[in-house]
Amino acid sequence: MSDLFWLTDAQMARLAPFFPKSHGKPRVDDRRVLSGIIFINRNGLRWRDAPAAYGPHKTLYSR
Repeated sequence: MSDLFWLTDAQMARLAPFFPKSHGKPRVDDRRVLSGIIFINRNGLRWRDAPAAYGPHKTLYSR
C-alpha cells in the first residue's frame, strides 16, 4: 500500500528526545507506532482498522 503514512527521518529526530528510555525489554519501532497513530487519526478510523503494516492495533492504542 503506497497510501500509508510514514514519519521522515527529520521528524523522528525532532521527536526522539521525548521517547522514554528502554529499561530491560526492547521497545517496538517508534516510527512504525507513531506513524500508525497519525494514520488512524488523519483518516478517522477505529484502532482495530489499522493496516497490518503498523503492527498490532492494541500496541497503537496503548501507546
